Amino acid sequence: MEFLDPAIFLAAMGITLLEISEASAVGLAISVEGGNKAFLYVALGVLIVFVITFAVGQEIARLPILIVRLVAAVLLLYFGLRLARSARRAVIRSRNSVGPKEEGIEKGIFYTGFSVGLVEAFEAAIVLVALIPNNFDSALYGMTAGLIVVVIGTIALKSQVRKIKQANMKVVVSALLLSFSVFWFGEAALRTSSSWLFDLWLIPLFVVFAVAVYLFSHRK
Repeated sequence: MEFLDPAIFLAAMGITLLEISEASAVGLAISVEGGNKAFLYVALGVLIVFVITFAVGQEIARLPILIVRLVAAVLLLYFGLRLARSARRAVIRSRNSVGPKEEGIEKGIFYTGFSVGLVEAFEAAIVLVALIPNNFDSALYGMTAGLIVVVIGTIALKSQVRKIKQANMKVVVSALLLSFSVFWFGEAALRTSSSWLFDLWLIPLFVVFAVAVYLFSHRK
C-alpha cells in the first residue's frame, strides 16, 4: 500500500464533490417525479464511469467527451421542456381544484438521471485520471470520501425536497435540466473542461430558466 498523499487525496475528493454534487442535485429534483429509483439511475451512471476509471486508468480519457456532452445535453433539453409543460398542466389542475393526477413515471426521467450521473462522473474522471498515476490509493480514497459526503448530504436534503409542492418542484426540475443542457452545449461548443469558475455559470442559468418556466406554467 502506498503512503497517502494529502494533496492527491484532497484533489480527488474536491473534484468528486464538485461534479457529483451537481448530479445529486438533479437526482433530488427528479426523485419527486420518479421516486427513489431516480437515485439508482444517477448512481448507476456515476459508478459505471468511476469503475472504468480505476480499472483501466488512462483509457477513460480516450472516450469522446464532445459526443457524451452533446447526447446528454439533447436529452436534458428534451425532458426539461417536457417537464415545463407538465408543470403547466399541474398548475391548471390546481386552479380548477382538481386533485393530483398521476401521470405515471416517465422512463425519460430515469434516462435523464443516468445521463447526468454519467457526464458529471466523466468530468471528474478526467481529473482523476491525472491523479491516479501519482498515487492510486490517495486518488481512490479521495474519490470515495467525496462520494460519501455527497450521499450524506443528499439523504439530509431529501426530506426537505419532498415538502415542496409538485407543481413548484416540476418548475425547479425543468429549470435544472435546461440549465445543465445549455451548460453542456456551451462546453461542447467551446471544447473546454469544467472548472469551478466555469461551473458558476450554472447559477445565473438556473435563475433565468426558473423564472421563465415559472412564468410559463403560471400564465393565465
